[in-house]
This record gives sequence, structure tokens and C-alpha cells, in this order.
Amino acid sequence: MKFKVLIVVFLAALITGCADPLPPEKMAYAGEWQSSEMALLILTDGTVAYKRLKNGGTTSLNSQVKEFLGDDFVVGIGPFTTTFDVTEPPHLNNGQWQMVVDGVRLTKVVQ
Repeated sequence: MKFKVLIVVFLAALITGCADPLPPEKMAYAGEWQSSEMALLILTDGTVAYKRLKNGGTTSLNSQVKEFLGDDFVVGIGPFTTTFDVTEPPHLNNGQWQMVVDGVRLTKVVQ
């Protein structure tokens, strides 16, 4: 039992220690983004928390940005990744920050 706990602690430390900060040219992605069906939190340290309601189900993910591919970004560790398709990168629209991710228009929550 102690061995399993040690493995879990080691993996948690490995995961959190692997996050790279967002590149300076991608800092506009950082923040809390929301729509009625999706919530996306991107921290400047590269941490990502994602939740989406679709077709009666929920998908969620907590990991880190692995890389940016143009405007898209890849989240995950090792071979376990998800690519977020960004068709409109963060931009101001009528005084609100917005972006379109996986076909969903998100608005940045201002605190």
C-alpha cells in the first residue's frame, strides 16, 4: 500500500513539474474563458483546466500546455494529448476578449 501511495505522489510531482510557462507571444491566451457550454482556464504557468457539456455528457481535462501549433494548442503529457482547435485566437470584440476554440465562442471573464 505504501508503494502505491509513493507512486501516486511521484506521478503528481512529475505532472506538475513539467508545465512550461506560456510563451510571451501567447500570453493573451491566459485567463478564464467561458460560454454556456464550455469553461477553459489557462494559467500563465501553462496549466489548463477544461470542461465542456455536449450531447448530454461532460468532458473535462486538467493538464498543461505541451505546445502551440500556430493558433492551436496541445494539452497533455507524453502521448496522452488533446489538441484544441483555435479558429479565432484571442482578440478584442466590442470591448470584450473573445476566442473560438473547437467551434465555441468563448469570452474572457474579467475579474
